[in-house]
Amino acid sequence: MDIRLLGLDTPFLHAIHNMIDPDDSETNKLVSAPTRTYVRDARAMAATPADVKEYPNSYVFVIDMPGLKSGDIKVQVEDDNVLLISGERKREEEKEFKFIRMERRVGKFMRKFALPENANTDKITAVCHDGVLTVTVEKLPPPEPKKPKTIEVRIG
Repeated sequence: MDIRLLGLDTPFLHAIHNMIDPDDSETNKLVSAPTRTYVRDARAMAATPADVKEYPNSYVFVIDMPGLKSGDIKVQVEDDNVLLISGERKREEEKEFKFIRMERRVGKFMRKFALPENANTDKITAVCHDGVLTVTVEKLPPPEPKKPKTIEVRIG
């Protein structure tokens, strides 16, 4: 049944209809599913919690990275104001055992943070100590207030 005939032509109802009747090719064109890359990145971001602190002279990002070496972590700035922290935690490759339970997360991780205008992207440090990554972004000094410009008034 075509939901447009009932006067219920909304994106929400198209999505519901697509779940109920996924073979409707016209509805499939109207509702696009997220790509695998998007789903993977969304899971990676959701599974990477972070603390963000603001100090008088800097912003500090703290992320738990247990068991990772510095070579497994990548810290980048993209688009001039987005801090990107990413990497990959790999599974042990021993063959002498079998897992009874696997609860620790493995795979790619990623977090993106939009940096404020006063973040100095040229002065960023990243230190991983005892499984905790600390990224410090220094603040730019506040702009000096503009002094009034005096213009000489001439006669005549």
